[in-house]
Formats: sequence, C-alpha cells, structure tokens
Amino acid sequence: MTVLTDTILAGDCRALMPAHGPFDMILADPPYGDTSLAWDRRVDGWLPLALAALKSSGSLWVFGSLRSFMATADQFAAADLKYAQEVIWEKQNGSSFHADRFKRVHELAAQFYRVDTPWSAVFNVVQTTPDATARAVRRKRRPPHTGHIDAGHYLSEDGGPRLMRSVIYARNCHGRAIHPTEKPSALLEILIRTSCPEGGLVGDWFAGSGAAGEACRLSGRRYLGCEIDADMAELARARIAAVLPFDGGAS
Repeated sequence: MTVLTDTILAGDCRALMPAHGPFDMILADPPYGDTSLAWDRRVDGWLPLALAALKSSGSLWVFGSLRSFMATADQFAAADLKYAQEVIWEKQNGSSFHADRFKRVHELAAQFYRVDTPWSAVFNVVQTTPDATARAVRRKRRPPHTGHIDAGHYLSEDGGPRLMRSVIYARNCHGRAIHPTEKPSALLEILIRTSCPEGGLVGDWFAGSGAAGEACRLSGRRYLGCEIDADMAELARARIAAVLPFDGGAS
C-alpha cells in the first residue's frame, strides 16, 4: 500500500486518518469549544481512533485551553491516554472574552501517551536552547602590573545550553495567517523534534493551515494531515508544497 505523505486529506479525521497509521507522533489542534462561533464545537470520538493509529512508542500532543482540557479529561482517560507534561505557548497579543478578567496571552499544548507503555519507552529528544542559559557571571581581571595595561580579560563562570523552558514565546500569526486559529510553525517544530524521530510520520488530525506540514518538511519528518474544510485543505496543500524539504545531507 502506498503511504501518503506531505499532503492533507479533505474530510473528517475520524473517517480518514486511522487507515494511514501507524503514526510516530500525532498532533491535534481541535476546536476548543470555548466560544459561540459556529465552527468552535468539540469533536467527539476521535481520541480512541487516534490511539489505535499511534505507535506504542509514540505520543499525542493536543492544543487547548485549560477550560477545554478540564471539560474533556474523562475522554482522555476513557481512551487509555495518560498525561505526560504540557508546554505553554506565550504569544505577544492575546484575546479576551466578556467574562475574562485577564487578557489571554497563552495556550496549552499537552502531551499524552498510552497507559500500557512506560514513559521511558516513549520517544523523546531533549530540547535545549541557548536563551535558557543562566546569565554568565563575568569578572574583569586586573592587569598584571600598573606599568602595562592590557585589554580587560573577562571570564565566563557559567554557560552552555540548558533544558528548554516549558513556557515558549512565539509570535502569533495575525496578519499573515490563512486559518483563524493558526499556530506558528516554529512552535510546532519544537514539539515535532521532541517527539518524532527523523524520517518518522506525523499525523495532524486537525490540520487547518498546514503549519505542522511546513514544520515537518523543515525538520526532516514525514507528514499527513486532515482538514474538514476542503477549501482550507487546498490552501494548506499549496503551503506545504511551497516549502523545500530539509535535506540533512546537503552541503
């Protein structure tokens, strides 16, 4: 059977995606169900299907608000998915609802894995970042004698890459997005590099703009997405096709 990659299927992910597994990693940005907008309705029944299409060493990253995760916690438990950790996407310009008392400038991405798989067996590559380095303590050494003043010499007492922080700042896509809830591809690439091996297959069950497909091509992963809006799916396919795939062996 020919495996579809680097494209987006148009239709309901529950009907189309299970047949194309197993996936090394599943990424999902489903409607949160937080608003009265017509399209913002929680999708039922997709979690057990996603689990069945996920490799035993794979994990599932799901975007959502705390409100949406609290409302659907029983569905994750019923699907035999175990919570692992979460990251917070901090964006420069958020949103607010009528009842809010704070401006929302963050969203959550939570990671889940199979209850029958030990966490140590779940694929993971630790991400590091220079901007998480502790501030170096720099002390100026006095010149060896007063008769000859050399350039001041500074010595770094601390440094090196550190574990990436769980709060990740990334500008949102306002003004250039092709989907109303589009996530930055740079943010998605961090999750993909963490949880999918090079050359592995990422399943994007609510593809939207295809940002995850762009991130996969740039990071050397295979990608298959599904978007229920046929017009959006076509725009997303064009976006992915315009990105040159990463070639680790290129000079």
